[in-house]
Amino acid sequence: MAQEAPFSAIIVAAGKGLRAAQAVPKQFALWRGKPVLRHSAEKLALCGAWPIVVAVPSDYRDGAEKILAGISGISFVNGGESRQDSVRIALESMAELGSTPDRVLIHDAARPDLPRSVIDRLLTVLEKEAGAIPVLPVVDSLVIDKNGLMAGSARREDLRRVQTPQAFRFEDILAAHRSWQEDSMAGDDAQVLRAAGGAVGLVDGDERLHKLTFAKDFMDHMPAIRTGLGFDVHRLAVGEELWLCGLPIAHDRGLAGHSDADVGLHALVDALLGAVAAGDIGQHFPPSDPQWKGAPSSRFVEHAVSLVASAGYRVGNVDLTLMCEAPKIGPHREAMRRKLAELLGVDIAQVSVKATTTERLGFTGREEGIAAQAITTVIRNGE
Repeated sequence: MAQEAPFSAIIVAAGKGLRAAQAVPKQFALWRGKPVLRHSAEKLALCGAWPIVVAVPSDYRDGAEKILAGISGISFVNGGESRQDSVRIALESMAELGSTPDRVLIHDAARPDLPRSVIDRLLTVLEKEAGAIPVLPVVDSLVIDKNGLMAGSARREDLRRVQTPQAFRFEDILAAHRSWQEDSMAGDDAQVLRAAGGAVGLVDGDERLHKLTFAKDFMDHMPAIRTGLGFDVHRLAVGEELWLCGLPIAHDRGLAGHSDADVGLHALVDALLGAVAAGDIGQHFPPSDPQWKGAPSSRFVEHAVSLVASAGYRVGNVDLTLMCEAPKIGPHREAMRRKLAELLGVDIAQVSVKATTTERLGFTGREEGIAAQAITTVIRNGE
């Protein structure tokens, strides 16, 4: 027998979500460490929703079941051609459970940050009305667009932005969907209820209920500034060329390695990759791969910079320290800064190159090798 609960819920997760530019429909993409859909389901379950029916695309059903594994009261239906179709299918599925819920919340999966206070306000209004929706005021001036020209204006005081979840008395919203005679393209379920004569109350929404729609929405929650740290070591060997920070340096020995062994650039690459949690240099350019034998490390930097950009960030600054007894870095410092700025696509003022010795201690003190450490900050685009 189904357990009693203060309300049941439907999560609409059957859309394609193409505008979000994610590898999968946005409701299944990761946001704040877990899939968007799981955020919505966990919030509803925590607030007491039971059962929760989730409308998903038929070809993502197996994946959705894995995403929501362990959440009590979840069941699935295959979504319809439109959002309205998906909701009706989910409502009919609830009606077949045998113990029809008194109240149901219908929520878009793409609004993952759901405050309990909004749910409480919605359920309170259902004590008087057949439906309730969360809304926010319109703060910008509004105009009517006709072929790219202003054709009139609208009073923002009379308008509201609509969010989900939308709350309904179950029998009323089910009857409204069953009686709908037009194409199933209603913007939301409140419109369906009003068309059937039901009253819809308004409650205060919350900016946290912002709908994830575009690629930028999946980046805004990321920190404005991130930091990465890189460290690398290469041994000095006779017969090798010495490359440091993208420049050839005259010396009696060079650094040995699979690529050009530029220890400074390798530390920089790891710092850039670390800043956007993209692994390390060995994952992207394994020394076991013959294509990287003797390769210029500048290619590694260009790749790391492209990954920073793909993550929605740009390089803020770089501070790189070379640790060696010889060669002397001072005479090459400014040329190194210019080269690094060129590779990173930043102003030279954003690049610092320093050098230190280890007071003749350790392998660098014995001039057996050179070490480098780099730290970089990356800044979220738009900041």
